[in-house]
Amino acid sequence: MVLLSVLDILLMILGGAGLVYQAICVVASLFAKQITFPDAPMDTRYAVLISARNEEAVIGNLINSIRSQTYPSQLVDIWLVADNCTDNTAGLVRDMGCHVIERFNKEQVGKGYALSYLLDHMISEGVTDRYDAFFVFDADNRLDKHYIEEMNKAFHAGFKILTSYRNSVNLADNWVSSGSALWFIRESRFLNNSRMLFGSSCHVGGTGFMFSQEIMRRNRGWKFHLLTEDLEFSMDSVLHGDRIGYCGTAILYDEQPVTFGQSWRQRLRWSKGFLQVFRYYGPALIKRAVRERDFSCIDFTLVLCPFMVLGIARFLLGCLFATCGFVTWQSQLNSIGGWTYGIVLGVLAMMGLAALTCVAERGQIGATNKELFAYVLSFPIYMLSYVPISFQAVFSKAEWKPIEHRGK
Repeated sequence: MVLLSVLDILLMILGGAGLVYQAICVVASLFAKQITFPDAPMDTRYAVLISARNEEAVIGNLINSIRSQTYPSQLVDIWLVADNCTDNTAGLVRDMGCHVIERFNKEQVGKGYALSYLLDHMISEGVTDRYDAFFVFDADNRLDKHYIEEMNKAFHAGFKILTSYRNSVNLADNWVSSGSALWFIRESRFLNNSRMLFGSSCHVGGTGFMFSQEIMRRNRGWKFHLLTEDLEFSMDSVLHGDRIGYCGTAILYDEQPVTFGQSWRQRLRWSKGFLQVFRYYGPALIKRAVRERDFSCIDFTLVLCPFMVLGIARFLLGCLFATCGFVTWQSQLNSIGGWTYGIVLGVLAMMGLAALTCVAERGQIGATNKELFAYVLSFPIYMLSYVPISFQAVFSKAEWKPIEHRGK
C-alpha cells in the first residue's frame, strides 16, 4: 500500500534527521567552549515566581537558597502562589517573609493557571512595574549560590528569555530518578549549549527560567495553560521571533520522581502536552521555518514531531491492512524486523549518549562510578518506556497531578 510506504519514508526521514541533529549537537558541544557572559552590574530588580501545592516539606530549601545568593537580596522579591494547598505551605512561606497569594480552584488545575493567577494579582496591585524580569521555579528546586548572578549577566547581554542548567538532587536514588536526571542534564549540556553555539533558540524546560518585563507585558501576564506550559511558552516566543538564551553557569537542582508510577504519570502528561502543543503550534512552526528560513522553527518542529505516534499508527495500519488482505503478513513481518534492528541501534545509541553525558558532566553528577555504570545500562529501559506512554497519551485524558517531594 502507498500509505504504508509513505509512512515508512516519513519515519525514516524524521528519525534520521533527529539522530543526525543530535549527533551534530553532541560533537559541537564537546569540541567548542561553553558560551559565558561578561560581568554585569548587579542592579537589576527581579521577582521570583513559585507555584506550590502542598510543598511544606521542600519549599524552605528553595527559599533559603534564594536568600543565600551572591546577588543582592534586596533586589530579589519572592512571590508564591499556594495553589489548592491543604497543608501549611502558605503559612510557612509567609513566616519566611515572602509574598504569598492563595488560590482555590479545582476546575482550572495546573501550574499554568496558578502562574496566571499570581501574575494577574500582581498586575492588578500595580507591583509588576517594580521588576525588570521574572524568574520561575518549582517548589522542590534549589539554586547554586551564584545562580541569579550568572543569569543576570546573560540578561544584561541582551536576552529577554533565559533558561539554565538543570541538575538533580537525587540522581543516585534509583534507575527512575537517574533516567529523568540524565535526560535533563543531556538537554542542558548537549542541546541547549549547542543551540547557543549555532545562534538558535533554546527550550525553556519547566523550571529555572526567566523572562523580561517586556515579555510579561506582551503576554499580559501568563497565558499558557496546556499540559506542558513551558513548551507552549517556548513555541509562542519563537514564533514571535524571540531567541531564548541558555546560561550554562547558572545551575539549578530539582528532585526527580523515584517511583515508576510517578514517573509514568509525569511523562504521560508531558507526552499529552507535546501532542497538544504540536496541534496548536506545529503548522505555524513549519510555515515560519519555510517562509523565514528560521532554523529555530526547524529545530522545534523536530522536537514536537510525534514520531512515536506515527510509528504506532504505522504498526496498527500494517496489521489492519494485512488482516484485510491488502498487504501480506510476510511484508509486515519484514518491516517489523527492520524496525527491531533500528530499535536495537537506538538502544545502543541511548546507552552511549547516557555514558557520554556521565563522562562529560562527571563533575556535576553526584553519584559513584558504580552507580553511574548501572544507570547507563538502565537508561534505555527508561527511554523505551516512552513507547507505551506515548500510545496511552493518544487515547487518554492526561491531567496535571502533583508529584510528592521528599526534600532530600
